[in-house]
Amino acid sequence: MSAHLVLEFERRFPRGVSLTARATARVEPPVVTVLFGPSGAGKTTLLRCLAGLDRPDAGRIEFRGAVWFDAAAGTHVAARKRGVGFVPQDGALFPHLSVAKNVAYGLFARPAAAREERLREMLALARLEALADRWPATLSGGERQRVALARALAPAPRLLLLDEPLSSLDAAARSDLRRELRRVLLASRTPAVVVTHDRVEAAALGDDLILLDRGRVLQQGRLAEVFAHPAGIEASRVLGAENLVSGVVAAIEAGVLAVRVAAGEPAATTTMMLAAVDEGGVAVGAEVALCFRAEEVHILRHQPGEGMSARNRIAARVVETRDEGPVVSVRLDAGFPLTALVTRAAREELSLAPGVEVIALVKATAVHAIAR
Repeated sequence: MSAHLVLEFERRFPRGVSLTARATARVEPPVVTVLFGPSGAGKTTLLRCLAGLDRPDAGRIEFRGAVWFDAAAGTHVAARKRGVGFVPQDGALFPHLSVAKNVAYGLFARPAAAREERLREMLALARLEALADRWPATLSGGERQRVALARALAPAPRLLLLDEPLSSLDAAARSDLRRELRRVLLASRTPAVVVTHDRVEAAALGDDLILLDRGRVLQQGRLAEVFAHPAGIEASRVLGAENLVSGVVAAIEAGVLAVRVAAGEPAATTTMMLAAVDEGGVAVGAEVALCFRAEEVHILRHQPGEGMSARNRIAARVVETRDEGPVVSVRLDAGFPLTALVTRAAREELSLAPGVEVIALVKATAVHAIAR
């Protein structure tokens, strides 16, 4: 039996973005697949079609060899027959039921002894034993999501679907629940598909990633590989590679590309060379976009000594600093826009403020060259 989820369908809307899903996801337990993309990309629509809550207009959905939807054959397996667990954004707990009764809700068809045993297992898995008799209204946001997760897992679904499960929580609760959610998903050995638009959440939860934007699948694969090597400029933008610089490959030597980029105002344009690792597929003279993450940009106040391995040493001027939670986004002018992320302590130690001259360091291995 195929251990894959095959998506080959379309969902059309009179207004708004229609969805064209073309992807194959691993569903060997306990693989977690992340559906990643900005708001309006089609993530929730895809999830609802998987759950059987929404019916595609064309195409086919197949799970481990079983056909859940086939427009040509007129097949549409009802949601209740797919064996899918679904966790919506707000958890959607029953307010009139205790934690234990919420978790046990989907176990009514089991004999009493088996029902009680499974309930104990789920309460222990989600670390909810002490909350079993509590009411949903008395729980924190993170506790409610753990109850919703345990309730969805209790009937032992073949596939678990989670729609932005952490979006309603504050930053501290999200951080705690990310670790807990990953632990529960792995321990349950239930393949899962998680919708998120948050890079940190995706990296913390996922094994594989399907990248969506404007109703299209841009890329799919192992999560680390997709984040490290976007398949194109659109993919890089959606993944949040804050730095995107256009250039022309001037030379290729010892596995490194030397890329000539324009710097400065159009009336006084100069050129500089940036180094990127050669991943193949480009030749001398090719136009490329260099993509790299803000966290890969290191800032110094002076030129580094010879012991520094970073190939790219870029003179820049601070334009703006902006607090973003525990880190600071530093916008730089290097003749082209450049963004770095530093800690608040680093901002103070380096006295980073608008107008300050700095050196931005970027290793060649952190720079991904995409053919244009």
